Amino acid sequence: MKKLFNIIAVFLLISSSAVVAQQTSGKEATPSRIVGVAMDSKTGDPVAYATAALYVAGSETNIAGAVADGDGKFFITGMDLGTYDLKVSFLGFETKTVNSIQVVSKTGEVNIGEIQMTDEGLALEEVTVQGQRDLIEERVDRTIYKAENDKTTAGGDGTDVLRRVPMLSVDLDGNVSMRGSSNITVLIDGRPSAIAASSITDALKQIPADEIKEVEVITSPSAKYDAEGTSGVINIITKKNNLQGMSANIRTGVGLRGSDLGLNASARKGKFGFTLGGHGRAGYNTLGSFENTQMTLNEDGTTSTVIQSADTKSNMLFGRYNFGVDYEIDKYNFLTGAVNFGIRNRSSDQDNFITQNFIDGSLIRNALRETDTKDNSNSVDISLNYTKTFEKKGKDISLLTLYSRNNGENSFVNTLFEEDLSTINSRLKNDNPSKNEEFTVQLDFVEPLGKDGKSILEYGAKNILRKAYSDFAYFAADGADGAYVESENPNLSNAFSYDQNVTAGYVSYTATLLKNYTIKPGIRYEYTTIAADFKTESSVADIPSYGTFVPSLNLSRKLSNGNLIKASYNRRISRPSLRYLNPNINASNPLQISQGNPELDPEFTDNYELGYSTFFKSTMVSFSGFFRNTTGSIQSVRTVEEDGVIYTGYDNIGNERAYGTNVFTNISIGNKFSLNGSVDAYYAFLDNGLTNPLYAASNEGFVISGRLFGNYTLPKDWQVQAFTFARGRQVQLQGSSGGFAAYGLGLNKQFDEKRGSIGFGADNFLTKEFKIKNEIITPTIVQNSTNIMRNMNFKINFSYRIGKLSVDQKTRKKKSVTNDDLKSGSEGGASEMTQNK
Repeated sequence: MKKLFNIIAVFLLISSSAVVAQQTSGKEATPSRIVGVAMDSKTGDPVAYATAALYVAGSETNIAGAVADGDGKFFITGMDLGTYDLKVSFLGFETKTVNSIQVVSKTGEVNIGEIQMTDEGLALEEVTVQGQRDLIEERVDRTIYKAENDKTTAGGDGTDVLRRVPMLSVDLDGNVSMRGSSNITVLIDGRPSAIAASSITDALKQIPADEIKEVEVITSPSAKYDAEGTSGVINIITKKNNLQGMSANIRTGVGLRGSDLGLNASARKGKFGFTLGGHGRAGYNTLGSFENTQMTLNEDGTTSTVIQSADTKSNMLFGRYNFGVDYEIDKYNFLTGAVNFGIRNRSSDQDNFITQNFIDGSLIRNALRETDTKDNSNSVDISLNYTKTFEKKGKDISLLTLYSRNNGENSFVNTLFEEDLSTINSRLKNDNPSKNEEFTVQLDFVEPLGKDGKSILEYGAKNILRKAYSDFAYFAADGADGAYVESENPNLSNAFSYDQNVTAGYVSYTATLLKNYTIKPGIRYEYTTIAADFKTESSVADIPSYGTFVPSLNLSRKLSNGNLIKASYNRRISRPSLRYLNPNINASNPLQISQGNPELDPEFTDNYELGYSTFFKSTMVSFSGFFRNTTGSIQSVRTVEEDGVIYTGYDNIGNERAYGTNVFTNISIGNKFSLNGSVDAYYAFLDNGLTNPLYAASNEGFVISGRLFGNYTLPKDWQVQAFTFARGRQVQLQGSSGGFAAYGLGLNKQFDEKRGSIGFGADNFLTKEFKIKNEIITPTIVQNSTNIMRNMNFKINFSYRIGKLSVDQKTRKKKSVTNDDLKSGSEGGASEMTQNK
């Protein structure tokens, strides 16, 4: 631990030295530099964070570059005397070129003034934009990954996209974590979805990768956001347009492991705009296997050993369909409405499921099973939002409403064979239909202050009413033809309801101090009431209401040449989501059963972060350090039942600490080649706080993950992209989860003036299968398991756009509800309200 603090001290010293160096340099003779301001020619606003690249006049030799600050201003240094061409670019704008810039002195300043940038849509059919756009954009409070520029994800889903995003880690099952924590909030277009609240993994698999425009990673949410998310918020922004006219786009892909089909259409005429679309994705031919060895210490002093193995197979069908309309009542009043439907059907089979039981090394039982699991669900989100703007720029009032519902149908059938391994002895079935509803109303006010309007006051209120219902039952049948008989045990067959109401108010203030400093303090208060009950016999202890103050503070300082240093603190609350509360017993593997706990309390986390971003020539480097401390952490509690069965439950017994850093770099060489990569590393310490030596547990260690992405533009509109990702071993309270690596290669060709494209891709084409080894170690349990997945994939993608669009001069930012207040991380063996695995 001492070495770790030394590392952090060195990290902070380097950051401080870089800042001092920047400040000290200002006292010396100013070297030659080129200064300019990127401006939107249509609105007159600065184009924040535009990229400026300097080339030797009349060539493609890149000499230096910079990224504009929040006011669109950039400074370029490091060039010799001579004549240069400047190219300024930003997503959604045409690349602007300024030719023949003369640098005639080694000191002083060449001011080229305002550079008027034109919306790319104004010349959609005529202009071919040259140059490589960056995939990553760094802002004061977030990192933005521009997914629409990544062709290697074509034919995939949201899971494939998030694997490429800095600071995020995604395992082979699609479980997402940020800086080592799975307690995050995922928003879609700035608003929640009922299925995302129940299962982030399911939500990501419903969104086709080709429909994701960008992903925002918000590590320090302000008071405006719900108080959830130990690590922060992920906002997935899908492709939308504010164009006049009509357009339609069809996209399809066929692969060895999956296929997809999507159709999007949009129309805009005058004050009305409409969108209609649907995307479906089928997954098939996903084969694998698993092995499990567990040893448990019995109360009589004997040792039980269980060895299990099975072949696995899964098929799935995902879909997401939407209809949206917006109406401009007048210059200052707007209405938007949307309906989104989602479907997720998945079947998983375990064949040749062999279980061998030993007592003190002697074989006492050999059993063969087959397990068929079905996980089907559908969701609907209905929103209606009203926004009023004013003549004063930046001032607005929003009334936002959202209704979300997710219906689940989850079941499994476990078939046990006789000793001859061919005759069916008995069958066990579990049905768990469920429903999760949310009703949300939110009122937000934004008030610019001062003559320049750069100070902003935000305040508002919100109410979320949740209703969850789980109807679960177990059935047993003799032989292959026996009728199923429902269990009368209320612990196995019952109905559970869980109602939760969260009322919140917040205020946040943003101010610029001494020109280069920005401060954003905020406070949020949330009051929660809960009512939970069973249909028969069983009862839940009264859960008291509670109120919580959640402060936040963000600080930043702009340095020369676009460099930025920032620091932040925030406190978060994490209410248990339905996956941790569901009392249904998951016994699809009868030797590893799990069950949620309806009486869980929330957990609280304090987050501290320090970050620094710098730019030189055509390279951007950003690194940050963070500390996270969680109390009352929801942790699994494993005990040994009869016959060596491991039972997993949940309780607020944990304390988690994490110290870490993230380093990201983006390198552009000319306008043809770009390379970016990142490394995430943190030191985790976990402790369940128990004193009983049979159950007390703690664990600690380093966790390292990384990714690398390369893009090269070939002649005649060909493009090749390659990607690799590696996730290191994950430290868990009672053991660890093994790491893995994945990679992909894509080739894309655009045609017909870029209306259409065809692509070829290969994933993990040199790897037959992935193996992930997990272990659990306690005083009474030692378990080693291996999951194997065959994930080699080859795919062909095709898309084509018809219709001609022109820019709507009255584009505006749409607002929507965001619910960010549930702990919804994934852990092996978790039992879900809406999903049995």
